[in-house]
Amino acid sequence: MTRPATSLVSNDDIVTAYARRAVAALPGVLMASTIAASAYGLRQVPGMTAFSPLILAILIGAAFHNFVGTPAIAKPGVAFSMRRLLRFGIILLGFQLTTDQIVEVGHRGLIIIAVTLASTFVFTTWMGRLLGVEHKLAQLIAAGTSICGASAVIATNTVTNAHDEDVAYAVACVTIFGSVAMFAYPLLPALLHLAPHDYGLWTGASIHEIAQVVAAAFQYGKTAGEFGTIAKLSRVMLLAPVVILLGWLASRRSAARGSTRSARPPMPWFLLGFVAAIGLNSLITIPAAEKAEIAAFTTFLLSVALAAMGLETDIRKLTARGLRPALLGALAFLFIAGFSLALIKLWG
Repeated sequence: MTRPATSLVSNDDIVTAYARRAVAALPGVLMASTIAASAYGLRQVPGMTAFSPLILAILIGAAFHNFVGTPAIAKPGVAFSMRRLLRFGIILLGFQLTTDQIVEVGHRGLIIIAVTLASTFVFTTWMGRLLGVEHKLAQLIAAGTSICGASAVIATNTVTNAHDEDVAYAVACVTIFGSVAMFAYPLLPALLHLAPHDYGLWTGASIHEIAQVVAAAFQYGKTAGEFGTIAKLSRVMLLAPVVILLGWLASRRSAARGSTRSARPPMPWFLLGFVAAIGLNSLITIPAAEKAEIAAFTTFLLSVALAAMGLETDIRKLTARGLRPALLGALAFLFIAGFSLALIKLWG
């Protein structure tokens, strides 16, 4: 009779422990959620709609942390938001993609996207070494520029484990230069003699954030806008293999240094959920209304994660990084814009 009682007590202890963690996390999650909601409200201000709520959330969070201070009671929830909610948001991001969209891009578009992504990542990390930018920060800037902006930065950091200030700096870089691209690209298709299809491919292959691609591509018409969006989403699909590869390379470097830690590469399991979501979205038809709700919820979760990251960002540490990482972000932007355009022109 004692065994069931022991088992029951053990189960109660587990439930109690989870309940305590949930209660401890609640203030921080509510604070990060409030900041994320404020970011949505700020977007209603004229001139602010061009910025995604993800970007505004980290800015508001950082401002609050540095001018007011993040209370100690919020720390557990802030950590929970930066990790658990972030991973869940990236899994849900997979529901915005299908294998049919990849087919629509065609082999020419896919090759251009993949070669541009790989070349930009390699160029950025190489240039980072030349400029003396810390390796982890260079990788975050490379991921944000070559794949999908802030989402790629925070996903990549699950294997690079850089400081929060590095994440904030990388997000700032992709935000600034992605915004420059968003306003500059629509002025160029006539000058560069780009057809709507090629202009859409150029925006999707080279501009940082999905929202920035949509804003820039639709300026040249519906055909360019739709193809730019599909091309960008195909680029986002490469997020999972890139992050897994980075984890494997990190484990190899650790083993080469003779680290006593396990040489087995870190597996970001949430990325398998991301791939599974793409597969599920490809196999079943999700009604447009429900898909829009999932997309909105995904953006909100990622905004909460970035708000939490802002609540851990010390501006003094951020400015200590200097201007070299910003120069790296600018050079990476110029490279991805010029390289992808050259491929499109050469493979006309």
